[in-house]
Amino acid sequence: MSKIQMKNPIAELDGDEMTRVLWAVIKDKLLNPFIELKTEYYDLGLKERDDTDDKITYEAAAAIKRLGVGVKCATITSNAARVKEYNLKQLTPSPNGIIRAELDGTVFRKPIIVSNVKPAVKSWKKPFIMGRHAYGDVYKNCEMHVDGPGKAELVFTGKDGKEIRKTIAELSGPGILQGIHNLDKSIENFARCCFRYALDEKVDVWFATKDTISKTYDGQFKEIFQTIFDTEFKADFEKNGLSYFYTLIDDAVARIMKHEGGILWACKNYDGDVMSDMVASANGSLSMMTSVLVSPDGKFEYEAAHGTVQRHYYRYMKGEKTSTNPVALIFAWTGALAKRAELDDTPELAAFAKKLEKATLDLIEEGVMTGDLKALAEPAAKEILNSWDFIDRIAAKLQ
Repeated sequence: MSKIQMKNPIAELDGDEMTRVLWAVIKDKLLNPFIELKTEYYDLGLKERDDTDDKITYEAAAAIKRLGVGVKCATITSNAARVKEYNLKQLTPSPNGIIRAELDGTVFRKPIIVSNVKPAVKSWKKPFIMGRHAYGDVYKNCEMHVDGPGKAELVFTGKDGKEIRKTIAELSGPGILQGIHNLDKSIENFARCCFRYALDEKVDVWFATKDTISKTYDGQFKEIFQTIFDTEFKADFEKNGLSYFYTLIDDAVARIMKHEGGILWACKNYDGDVMSDMVASANGSLSMMTSVLVSPDGKFEYEAAHGTVQRHYYRYMKGEKTSTNPVALIFAWTGALAKRAELDDTPELAAFAKKLEKATLDLIEEGVMTGDLKALAEPAAKEILNSWDFIDRIAAKLQ
């Protein structure tokens, strides 16, 4: 059988632990037998990032911008335990945070729906699309621990040398401080990405912050969103019978739990991080979620919306074959291949991406799945497979 040809490469960003293991299996069993795969490979494994002082991460981000499409495996963001475990030089920053800042993109996440895995929230009938701002907030923060009493101040020095100074707190003893920021331009791009994506998907947009408490920071998000909508998108939304709705983040959470779904829920960076995991988990598994980073100038990075599955990796290192769900990793590849096909006008590649997604979902709907879906399957699962056997069964369907 002749392989499907690709015109241009995809930036391939490898990762860590169990997802790195499965990444290679997916390429070996589901991609290379069918496609003459073209990628520019960047190893974003934790040790390589540490060894290069994150130069490799910035190179990978530049490749996504240059090639237009990237696909990323899950990666570790280090903590003190990881520094010791991997003998690192330092605490390494989040590679996702670096890439998102470099692309100034918005992350869109959407549950992967199968008929025999029902949402934990009974009212949910359609998938929620999560739109997560991917710049600033705690992911690009500055923080410190102070060991005694004193005055904490927020200071801004303009280019002209003029200073704005505010007292944060008069600390009576040891404590912690954190400074976060955002940019009007990035918020504007976030709003535009959300409204454009909603028009493509033909869904309403909800946006939520806490402007009653954070009157300046969150208030700026609210004001910019409303201005962008009114001046650039309102007419198109009305033409398509769509709406834009703003509310407080706590009110949005309460409403979402009783909503039927089928909307784009836009969130600030941290809110989106937390709420997209909640939506994914309530729909069955963090491994049943697509995730794509979209830049304002139309660059795309597809990734799994979960971590590196550390516990399974330790079991794998002892010789055990685990039942880790590879669906989000597979869909990261199919999303990237489909976008590459769209940009390069290669319909055979687009058709293959659809076939691979269908083979994966058909297998689960036949009752054959990994262990994470077992407790949620209705009717009960017929077979629970380890990851390798599950991928082999998908490959057999493709054949």
